[in-house]
Amino acid sequence: MDDRLIDFIAALRAAGVRISVAESADALRAIAAAGIADRELFRLALRATLVKDAKDRDSFDELFPSYFGPGAPPMPNQPGQGMSPDDRQKLEEMLEQMLQQMSPEQLRQLFEAMVRGVEMDREALRAMVQGTLDRAPYLSRFQQQRLAQRAMRDLEFDRLDQLLEELIQKMREAGVSDEALRELTEQARENQQALAQQLAQEVGQGIAEHERENPPPRSSPEDLMDRPFEYLGHEDADMLRRSLSRLASQIRTRAALRQRRGSRGSLDAKATIRASMRYGGVPLAIHHRRRHLKPKVTVLCDLSTSMRPVVSFMLLLVYGLQDQISRTRSYAFVADLHDISPDFQDSRPEQAIQSVLERIRPGHYNTDLGNSLRTFSRDHMGAVDSRTTVIILGDGRNNYFDPNLRDFAEIKRRARRVLWFTPEPPRSWGTGDSDMPKYAPLCDAVHEVGNLRQLTAAVDALFG
Repeated sequence: MDDRLIDFIAALRAAGVRISVAESADALRAIAAAGIADRELFRLALRATLVKDAKDRDSFDELFPSYFGPGAPPMPNQPGQGMSPDDRQKLEEMLEQMLQQMSPEQLRQLFEAMVRGVEMDREALRAMVQGTLDRAPYLSRFQQQRLAQRAMRDLEFDRLDQLLEELIQKMREAGVSDEALRELTEQARENQQALAQQLAQEVGQGIAEHERENPPPRSSPEDLMDRPFEYLGHEDADMLRRSLSRLASQIRTRAALRQRRGSRGSLDAKATIRASMRYGGVPLAIHHRRRHLKPKVTVLCDLSTSMRPVVSFMLLLVYGLQDQISRTRSYAFVADLHDISPDFQDSRPEQAIQSVLERIRPGHYNTDLGNSLRTFSRDHMGAVDSRTTVIILGDGRNNYFDPNLRDFAEIKRRARRVLWFTPEPPRSWGTGDSDMPKYAPLCDAVHEVGNLRQLTAAVDALFG
Protein backbone atom coordinates (compact mmCIF):
# COMPACT_ATOMS: atom_id res chain seq x y z
CA MET A 1 0.00 0.00 0.00
CA ASP A 2 2.85 2.41 0.82
CA ASP A 3 4.36 1.95 -2.65
CA ARG A 4 1.00 2.58 -4.31
CA LEU A 5 0.47 5.72 -2.23
CA ILE A 6 3.94 6.98 -3.20
CA ASP A 7 3.08 6.40 -6.88
CA PHE A 8 -0.24 8.20 -6.37
CA ILE A 9 1.49 11.22 -4.80
CA ALA A 10 3.97 11.29 -7.70
CA ALA A 11 1.08 11.31 -10.18
CA LEU A 12 -0.62 14.17 -8.30
CA ARG A 13 2.61 16.17 -8.42
CA ALA A 14 2.91 15.50 -12.15
CA ALA A 15 -0.64 16.86 -12.51
CA GLY A 16 0.44 20.11 -10.84
CA VAL A 17 -0.70 19.46 -7.26
CA ARG A 18 1.76 20.86 -4.70
CA ILE A 19 2.54 18.21 -2.05
CA SER A 20 5.37 18.59 0.44
CA VAL A 21 7.33 15.77 2.07
CA ALA A 22 5.60 16.58 5.37
CA GLU A 23 2.16 16.31 3.72
CA SER A 24 3.15 12.94 2.24
CA ALA A 25 4.05 11.74 5.73
CA ASP A 26 0.72 13.10 7.02
CA ALA A 27 -1.07 11.06 4.35
CA LEU A 28 0.67 7.86 5.46
CA ARG A 29 -0.30 8.49 9.08
CA ALA A 30 -3.89 9.38 8.09
CA ILE A 31 -4.53 6.15 6.22
CA ALA A 32 -2.89 4.16 9.00
CA ALA A 33 -5.48 5.66 11.35
CA ALA A 34 -8.43 5.42 8.93
CA GLY A 35 -7.67 1.94 7.62
CA ILE A 36 -8.73 0.61 4.22
CA ALA A 37 -11.95 -1.24 5.10
CA ASP A 38 -14.12 1.84 4.52
CA ARG A 39 -13.14 3.01 1.04
CA GLU A 40 -14.85 6.41 1.31
CA LEU A 41 -13.22 7.16 4.67
CA PHE A 42 -9.88 6.13 3.16
CA ARG A 43 -10.42 8.49 0.19
CA LEU A 44 -11.44 11.42 2.37
CA ALA A 45 -8.44 10.92 4.67
CA LEU A 46 -6.11 11.08 1.70
CA ARG A 47 -7.82 14.10 0.18
CA ALA A 48 -7.76 16.02 3.47
CA THR A 49 -4.00 15.57 3.81
CA LEU A 50 -2.93 15.92 0.16
CA VAL A 51 -5.26 18.57 -1.28
CA LYS A 52 -4.93 22.06 0.13
CA ASP A 53 -6.32 24.02 -2.82
CA ALA A 54 -9.91 23.54 -4.05
CA LYS A 55 -8.80 23.70 -7.67
CA ASP A 56 -6.78 20.49 -7.16
CA ARG A 57 -9.79 18.40 -6.10
CA ASP A 58 -10.63 17.46 -9.68
CA SER A 59 -7.11 16.10 -10.23
CA PHE A 60 -7.36 14.07 -7.02
CA ASP A 61 -10.81 12.68 -7.86
CA GLU A 62 -9.75 11.71 -11.39
CA LEU A 63 -6.50 10.01 -10.37
CA PHE A 64 -7.75 8.23 -7.23
CA PRO A 65 -9.68 5.43 -9.04
CA SER A 66 -6.63 4.67 -11.19
CA TYR A 67 -4.58 3.79 -8.10
CA PHE A 68 -7.15 2.54 -5.61
CA GLY A 69 -9.90 1.18 -7.85
CA PRO A 70 -13.30 2.60 -8.87
CA GLY A 71 -15.13 0.83 -6.06
CA ALA A 72 -16.61 -2.37 -7.51
CA PRO A 73 -14.44 -3.87 -10.24
CA PRO A 74 -14.37 -7.57 -9.24
CA MET A 75 -16.50 -10.12 -11.08
CA PRO A 76 -19.80 -10.31 -9.15
CA ASN A 77 -21.05 -13.66 -10.47
CA GLN A 78 -20.21 -17.14 -11.64
CA PRO A 79 -23.15 -17.63 -14.05
CA GLY A 80 -24.95 -20.94 -14.11
CA GLN A 81 -24.38 -21.87 -10.47
CA GLY A 82 -28.12 -22.26 -9.93
CA MET A 83 -28.58 -24.61 -12.90
CA SER A 84 -29.15 -28.32 -12.66
CA PRO A 85 -26.03 -30.47 -13.18
CA ASP A 86 -27.33 -31.47 -16.62
CA ASP A 87 -27.89 -27.85 -17.71
CA ARG A 88 -24.55 -26.84 -16.25
CA GLN A 89 -22.84 -29.50 -18.35
CA LYS A 90 -24.63 -28.24 -21.47
CA LEU A 91 -23.41 -24.72 -20.69
CA GLU A 92 -19.80 -25.87 -20.37
CA GLU A 93 -19.91 -27.94 -23.56
CA MET A 94 -21.50 -25.22 -25.69
CA LEU A 95 -19.29 -22.51 -24.26
CA GLU A 96 -16.19 -24.60 -24.97
CA GLN A 97 -17.32 -25.17 -28.57
CA MET A 98 -17.77 -21.43 -29.10
CA LEU A 99 -14.44 -20.57 -27.47
CA GLN A 100 -12.55 -23.00 -29.71
CA GLN A 101 -13.95 -21.29 -32.83
CA MET A 102 -13.66 -17.72 -31.54
CA SER A 103 -11.14 -15.09 -32.57
CA PRO A 104 -9.35 -12.83 -31.93
CA GLU A 105 -7.77 -14.24 -28.77
CA GLN A 106 -8.52 -11.19 -26.60
CA LEU A 107 -12.24 -11.36 -27.47
CA ARG A 108 -12.18 -15.05 -26.54
CA GLN A 109 -10.63 -14.20 -23.16
CA LEU A 110 -13.24 -11.52 -22.49
CA PHE A 111 -16.15 -13.79 -23.39
CA GLU A 112 -14.82 -16.61 -21.22
CA ALA A 113 -14.37 -14.25 -18.26
CA MET A 114 -17.86 -12.86 -18.80
CA VAL A 115 -19.66 -16.22 -18.93
CA ARG A 116 -17.58 -18.16 -16.41
CA GLY A 117 -17.05 -15.27 -14.00
CA VAL A 118 -13.27 -15.79 -14.07
CA GLU A 119 -11.16 -12.90 -12.80
CA MET A 120 -8.62 -11.56 -15.30
CA ASP A 121 -5.22 -10.61 -13.92
CA ARG A 122 -3.75 -7.11 -14.28
CA GLU A 123 -1.17 -8.28 -16.80
CA ALA A 124 -3.86 -9.59 -19.18
CA LEU A 125 -5.96 -6.45 -18.80
CA ARG A 126 -2.96 -4.21 -19.48
CA ALA A 127 -2.09 -6.20 -22.59
CA MET A 128 -5.63 -5.62 -23.87
CA VAL A 129 -5.49 -1.83 -23.58
CA GLN A 130 -1.79 -1.24 -24.27
CA GLY A 131 -2.26 -1.01 -28.04
CA THR A 132 -4.83 1.76 -27.62
CA LEU A 133 -2.53 3.64 -25.24
CA ASP A 134 0.43 3.26 -27.61
CA ARG A 135 -1.54 4.62 -30.58
CA ALA A 136 -2.85 7.72 -28.76
CA PRO A 137 -0.89 10.82 -29.87
CA TYR A 138 -1.47 12.38 -26.43
CA LEU A 139 -2.02 10.76 -23.04
CA SER A 140 -3.83 12.78 -20.40
CA ARG A 141 -5.84 11.80 -17.35
CA PHE A 142 -8.72 13.83 -18.79
CA GLN A 143 -9.05 11.35 -21.65
CA GLN A 144 -9.51 8.22 -19.54
CA GLN A 145 -13.16 7.71 -20.43
CA ARG A 146 -12.57 8.44 -24.10
CA LEU A 147 -9.58 6.10 -24.36
CA ALA A 148 -11.41 3.40 -22.41
CA GLN A 149 -14.20 3.55 -24.98
CA ARG A 150 -11.65 3.40 -27.79
CA ALA A 151 -9.95 0.40 -26.17
CA MET A 152 -13.27 -1.43 -25.94
CA ARG A 153 -13.97 -0.57 -29.57
CA ASP A 154 -10.55 -1.93 -30.54
CA LEU A 155 -11.34 -5.11 -28.57
CA GLU A 156 -14.77 -5.43 -30.28
CA PHE A 157 -16.29 -5.33 -26.80
CA ASP A 158 -19.77 -4.76 -28.23
CA ARG A 159 -19.61 -8.22 -29.87
CA LEU A 160 -19.95 -9.77 -26.42
CA ASP A 161 -23.70 -9.06 -26.53
CA GLN A 162 -24.08 -10.88 -29.84
CA LEU A 163 -21.97 -13.82 -28.66
CA LEU A 164 -24.02 -14.14 -25.47
CA GLU A 165 -27.24 -14.17 -27.50
CA GLU A 166 -25.81 -16.96 -29.68
CA LEU A 167 -24.93 -19.00 -26.59
CA ILE A 168 -28.37 -18.47 -25.05
CA GLN A 169 -30.05 -19.53 -28.30
CA LYS A 170 -27.98 -22.74 -28.46
CA MET A 171 -28.94 -23.58 -24.88
CA ARG A 172 -32.61 -22.82 -25.52
CA GLU A 173 -32.55 -25.23 -28.46
CA ALA A 174 -30.94 -27.80 -26.14
CA GLY A 175 -33.96 -27.59 -23.81
CA VAL A 176 -32.66 -25.35 -21.01
CA SER A 177 -35.54 -23.53 -19.28
CA ASP A 178 -36.26 -19.85 -19.93
CA GLU A 179 -35.94 -19.09 -16.21
CA ALA A 180 -32.42 -20.55 -16.07
CA LEU A 181 -31.46 -18.67 -19.24
CA ARG A 182 -32.77 -15.35 -17.85
CA GLU A 183 -30.65 -15.82 -14.73
CA LEU A 184 -27.60 -16.73 -16.82
CA THR A 185 -28.07 -13.66 -19.05
CA GLU A 186 -28.48 -11.30 -16.10
CA GLN A 187 -25.38 -12.60 -14.33
CA ALA A 188 -23.25 -12.56 -17.50
CA ARG A 189 -24.24 -8.95 -18.22
CA GLU A 190 -23.26 -7.93 -14.69
CA ASN A 191 -19.87 -9.51 -15.34
CA GLN A 192 -19.68 -7.60 -18.62
CA GLN A 193 -20.15 -4.32 -16.73
CA ALA A 194 -17.39 -5.35 -14.31
CA LEU A 195 -15.05 -6.08 -17.22
CA ALA A 196 -15.76 -2.63 -18.69
CA GLN A 197 -14.85 -1.05 -15.33
CA GLN A 198 -11.68 -3.11 -15.07
CA LEU A 199 -10.57 -2.08 -18.57
CA ALA A 200 -11.31 1.59 -17.84
CA GLN A 201 -9.34 1.36 -14.60
CA GLU A 202 -6.37 -0.17 -16.43
CA VAL A 203 -6.48 2.61 -19.03
CA GLY A 204 -6.43 5.15 -16.20
CA GLN A 205 -3.51 3.39 -14.55
CA GLY A 206 -1.57 3.43 -17.82
CA ILE A 207 -2.24 7.14 -18.31
CA ALA A 208 -1.23 7.92 -14.73
CA GLU A 209 2.05 6.04 -15.15
CA HIS A 210 2.75 7.93 -18.38
CA GLU A 211 2.04 11.31 -16.78
CA ARG A 212 4.25 10.49 -13.83
CA GLU A 213 7.15 9.64 -16.14
CA ASN A 214 6.40 12.40 -18.69
CA PRO A 215 4.96 15.51 -16.97
CA PRO A 216 2.97 17.43 -19.62
CA PRO A 217 4.43 20.84 -20.61
CA ARG A 218 2.35 23.99 -20.35
CA SER A 219 0.76 25.03 -23.64
CA SER A 220 -0.30 28.36 -25.10
CA PRO A 221 -3.76 28.97 -26.62
CA GLU A 222 -2.19 29.04 -30.10
CA ASP A 223 -0.58 25.62 -29.51
CA LEU A 224 -3.92 24.23 -28.35
CA MET A 225 -5.86 25.43 -31.41
CA ASP A 226 -4.60 22.37 -33.31
CA ARG A 227 -4.81 19.83 -30.49
CA PRO A 228 -7.70 17.35 -30.89
CA PHE A 229 -10.57 18.05 -28.49
CA GLU A 230 -10.33 14.54 -27.08
CA TYR A 231 -6.79 15.25 -25.83
CA LEU A 232 -7.54 18.51 -24.03
CA GLY A 233 -7.22 18.53 -20.27
CA HIS A 234 -9.41 20.70 -18.05
CA GLU A 235 -6.81 23.47 -17.85
CA ASP A 236 -6.27 23.36 -21.62
CA ALA A 237 -10.02 23.50 -22.29
CA ASP A 238 -10.46 26.41 -19.87
CA MET A 239 -7.65 28.29 -21.62
CA LEU A 240 -9.31 27.77 -25.01
CA ARG A 241 -12.73 28.81 -23.69
CA ARG A 242 -11.22 32.10 -22.57
CA SER A 243 -10.02 32.68 -26.14
CA LEU A 244 -13.43 31.89 -27.66
CA SER A 245 -14.70 35.45 -27.26
CA ARG A 246 -11.78 36.67 -29.40
CA LEU A 247 -12.48 34.03 -32.04
CA ALA A 248 -16.21 34.81 -32.03
CA SER A 249 -15.41 38.52 -32.40
CA GLN A 250 -13.27 37.79 -35.46
CA ILE A 251 -16.04 35.71 -37.03
CA ARG A 252 -18.60 38.39 -36.16
CA THR A 253 -16.51 41.10 -37.81
CA ARG A 254 -16.12 39.10 -41.01
CA ALA A 255 -19.81 38.17 -41.06
CA ALA A 256 -20.88 41.80 -40.54
CA LEU A 257 -18.61 42.90 -43.39
CA ARG A 258 -20.19 40.32 -45.67
CA GLN A 259 -23.64 41.54 -44.60
CA ARG A 260 -22.77 45.15 -45.46
CA ARG A 261 -21.31 44.18 -48.80
CA GLY A 262 -24.37 42.12 -49.51
CA SER A 263 -26.97 44.61 -48.28
CA ARG A 264 -27.64 45.64 -51.83
CA GLY A 265 -26.13 42.58 -53.40
CA SER A 266 -23.01 42.31 -55.54
CA LEU A 267 -23.03 43.09 -59.25
CA ASP A 268 -24.61 40.32 -61.30
CA ALA A 269 -22.74 40.71 -64.60
CA LYS A 270 -24.65 38.01 -66.47
CA ALA A 271 -28.07 39.41 -65.56
CA THR A 272 -26.95 42.97 -66.38
CA ILE A 273 -25.69 42.04 -69.87
CA ARG A 274 -28.70 39.84 -70.59
CA ALA A 275 -31.18 42.62 -69.65
CA SER A 276 -29.34 45.35 -71.60
CA MET A 277 -29.28 43.35 -74.84
CA ARG A 278 -32.89 44.41 -75.50
CA TYR A 279 -31.73 48.05 -75.79
CA GLY A 280 -28.43 47.47 -77.53
CA GLY A 281 -26.67 48.18 -74.27
CA VAL A 282 -28.15 51.69 -73.87
CA PRO A 283 -29.28 52.42 -71.26
CA LEU A 284 -27.35 49.93 -69.08
CA ALA A 285 -29.60 48.71 -66.25
CA ILE A 286 -27.45 47.41 -63.40
CA HIS A 287 -28.63 44.17 -61.78
CA HIS A 288 -27.43 42.88 -58.43
CA ARG A 289 -27.45 39.45 -56.90
CA ARG A 290 -29.89 38.88 -54.09
CA ARG A 291 -28.51 40.25 -50.83
CA HIS A 292 -27.32 37.98 -48.06
CA LEU A 293 -29.78 37.33 -45.26
CA LYS A 294 -28.82 36.31 -41.76
CA PRO A 295 -29.12 32.53 -41.58
CA LYS A 296 -31.47 30.54 -39.43
CA VAL A 297 -29.57 27.76 -37.69
CA THR A 298 -30.85 24.48 -36.25
CA VAL A 299 -28.24 22.35 -34.48
CA LEU A 300 -28.56 18.67 -33.52
CA CYS A 301 -25.76 17.73 -31.10
CA ASP A 302 -24.56 14.25 -30.18
CA LEU A 303 -23.98 14.23 -26.39
CA SER A 304 -22.32 10.82 -26.19
CA THR A 305 -19.10 10.75 -24.18
CA SER A 306 -16.82 11.13 -27.20
CA MET A 307 -18.67 14.22 -28.47
CA ARG A 308 -19.21 16.30 -25.33
CA PRO A 309 -16.02 18.43 -25.55
CA VAL A 310 -16.76 19.36 -29.18
CA VAL A 311 -20.40 20.19 -28.41
CA SER A 312 -19.40 22.53 -25.60
CA PHE A 313 -17.13 24.61 -27.87
CA MET A 314 -19.58 24.51 -30.78
CA LEU A 315 -22.52 25.84 -28.76
CA LEU A 316 -20.36 28.53 -27.14
CA LEU A 317 -19.35 29.74 -30.61
CA VAL A 318 -22.85 29.63 -32.09
CA TYR A 319 -24.48 31.40 -29.15
CA GLY A 320 -21.66 33.95 -29.15
CA LEU A 321 -22.73 34.94 -32.68
CA GLN A 322 -26.44 35.53 -32.10
CA ASP A 323 -26.33 39.01 -33.60
CA GLN A 324 -25.37 37.40 -36.93
CA ILE A 325 -28.06 34.68 -36.82
CA SER A 326 -31.75 35.41 -37.23
CA ARG A 327 -32.85 32.36 -35.19
CA THR A 328 -31.15 29.47 -33.42
CA ARG A 329 -32.79 26.22 -32.34
CA SER A 330 -30.68 23.63 -30.53
CA TYR A 331 -31.31 19.96 -29.83
CA ALA A 332 -29.22 17.29 -28.13
CA PHE A 333 -29.43 13.53 -28.37
CA VAL A 334 -28.01 10.32 -27.02
CA ALA A 335 -30.68 7.60 -27.16
CA ASP A 336 -33.39 10.16 -28.02
CA LEU A 337 -33.76 13.85 -28.86
CA HIS A 338 -34.10 16.72 -26.36
CA ASP A 339 -34.98 20.33 -27.17
CA ILE A 340 -32.33 22.38 -25.34
CA SER A 341 -33.23 25.78 -26.83
CA PRO A 342 -35.09 26.85 -23.64
CA ASP A 343 -31.89 26.36 -21.62
CA PHE A 344 -30.29 29.24 -23.53
CA GLN A 345 -33.20 31.67 -23.20
CA ASP A 346 -32.74 32.55 -19.54
CA SER A 347 -29.09 31.67 -18.90
CA ARG A 348 -25.67 32.61 -20.17
CA PRO A 349 -24.35 30.10 -22.74
CA GLU A 350 -21.73 28.74 -20.30
CA GLN A 351 -24.37 28.07 -17.65
CA ALA A 352 -26.85 26.63 -20.15
CA ILE A 353 -24.28 24.22 -21.59
CA GLN A 354 -23.26 23.01 -18.13
CA SER A 355 -26.91 22.45 -17.24
CA VAL A 356 -27.50 20.46 -20.43
CA LEU A 357 -24.40 18.29 -19.91
CA GLU A 358 -25.45 17.49 -16.35
CA ARG A 359 -29.07 16.72 -17.29
CA ILE A 360 -28.46 14.59 -20.39
CA ARG A 361 -26.00 11.90 -19.39
CA PRO A 362 -24.31 9.51 -21.82
CA GLY A 363 -25.11 5.83 -21.48
CA HIS A 364 -23.32 2.60 -22.33
CA TYR A 365 -23.36 2.09 -26.11
CA ASN A 366 -26.81 3.67 -26.46
CA THR A 367 -26.35 6.51 -28.96
CA ASP A 368 -29.23 6.25 -31.46
CA LEU A 369 -29.30 9.03 -34.06
CA GLY A 370 -31.90 7.19 -36.13
CA ASN A 371 -34.40 7.28 -33.28
CA SER A 372 -33.51 10.92 -32.56
CA LEU A 373 -34.15 11.85 -36.20
CA ARG A 374 -37.52 10.12 -35.93
CA THR A 375 -38.41 12.25 -32.89
CA PHE A 376 -37.22 15.42 -34.64
CA SER A 377 -39.25 14.64 -37.76
CA ARG A 378 -42.36 13.94 -35.69
CA ASP A 379 -42.20 16.78 -33.15
CA HIS A 380 -39.80 19.51 -34.30
CA MET A 381 -39.88 19.80 -38.09
CA GLY A 382 -41.23 23.33 -37.67
CA ALA A 383 -37.64 24.34 -36.83
CA VAL A 384 -36.66 23.77 -40.49
CA ASP A 385 -37.66 25.86 -43.51
CA SER A 386 -36.10 27.05 -46.76
CA ARG A 387 -33.88 29.58 -44.93
CA THR A 388 -32.60 27.13 -42.31
CA THR A 389 -29.12 25.70 -42.16
CA VAL A 390 -29.27 22.40 -40.28
CA ILE A 391 -26.05 21.32 -38.58
CA ILE A 392 -25.56 17.78 -37.31
CA LEU A 393 -22.71 17.74 -34.80
CA GLY A 394 -21.74 14.11 -34.27
CA ASP A 395 -19.31 11.35 -35.16
CA GLY A 396 -21.92 9.33 -37.07
CA ARG A 397 -21.47 6.32 -34.77
CA ASN A 398 -24.86 4.77 -34.21
CA ASN A 399 -24.21 1.50 -32.31
CA TYR A 400 -25.50 -0.48 -35.30
CA PHE A 401 -29.01 0.98 -34.93
CA ASP A 402 -31.08 1.95 -37.98
CA PRO A 403 -29.59 5.23 -39.35
CA ASN A 404 -33.10 6.33 -40.46
CA LEU A 405 -32.03 7.85 -43.79
CA ARG A 406 -35.67 8.49 -44.74
CA ASP A 407 -36.20 11.16 -42.07
CA PHE A 408 -32.72 12.56 -42.68
CA ALA A 409 -33.56 12.97 -46.38
CA GLU A 410 -36.81 14.75 -45.46
CA ILE A 411 -34.88 17.23 -43.30
CA LYS A 412 -32.53 17.78 -46.24
CA ARG A 413 -35.49 18.39 -48.58
CA ARG A 414 -36.97 21.10 -46.33
CA ALA A 415 -33.75 22.88 -45.32
CA ARG A 416 -31.72 25.44 -47.22
CA ARG A 417 -28.70 23.25 -46.59
CA VAL A 418 -27.56 20.46 -44.28
CA LEU A 419 -24.03 20.48 -42.88
CA TRP A 420 -22.35 17.77 -40.85
CA PHE A 421 -19.60 18.58 -38.35
CA THR A 422 -17.62 15.51 -37.23
CA PRO A 423 -14.41 15.20 -35.21
CA GLU A 424 -13.47 12.02 -37.07
CA PRO A 425 -11.32 12.15 -40.24
CA PRO A 426 -12.67 10.51 -43.41
CA ARG A 427 -10.38 7.50 -42.94
CA SER A 428 -12.45 6.54 -39.86
CA TRP A 429 -15.80 6.73 -41.64
CA GLY A 430 -17.40 3.34 -42.12
CA THR A 431 -15.25 1.63 -39.51
CA GLY A 432 -17.06 -0.26 -36.74
CA ASP A 433 -20.49 1.28 -36.12
CA SER A 434 -19.87 4.44 -38.18
CA ASP A 435 -22.73 5.36 -40.54
CA MET A 436 -20.96 8.41 -42.02
CA PRO A 437 -20.72 6.87 -45.54
CA LYS A 438 -24.54 6.68 -45.51
CA TYR A 439 -25.18 10.19 -44.19
CA ALA A 440 -22.43 12.10 -46.03
CA PRO A 441 -23.96 11.86 -49.56
CA LEU A 442 -27.17 13.47 -48.22
CA CYS A 443 -25.28 16.50 -46.83
CA ASP A 444 -24.36 19.70 -48.66
CA ALA A 445 -20.99 19.59 -46.92
CA VAL A 446 -19.16 17.61 -44.24
CA HIS A 447 -16.59 19.47 -42.13
CA GLU A 448 -13.95 17.76 -40.01
CA VAL A 449 -13.91 19.57 -36.65
CA GLY A 450 -11.41 17.64 -34.59
CA ASN A 451 -9.84 20.75 -33.06
CA LEU A 452 -10.78 24.35 -32.36
CA ARG A 453 -9.11 25.72 -35.49
CA GLN A 454 -11.16 23.41 -37.70
CA LEU A 455 -14.35 24.13 -35.75
CA THR A 456 -13.85 27.89 -36.00
CA ALA A 457 -13.32 27.64 -39.76
CA ALA A 458 -16.48 25.53 -40.16
CA VAL A 459 -18.60 28.00 -38.15
CA ASP A 460 -17.10 30.93 -40.07
CA ALA A 461 -18.20 29.27 -43.33
CA LEU A 462 -21.84 29.54 -42.18
CA PHE A 463 -21.70 33.25 -42.97
CA GLY A 464 -19.91 32.95 -46.31
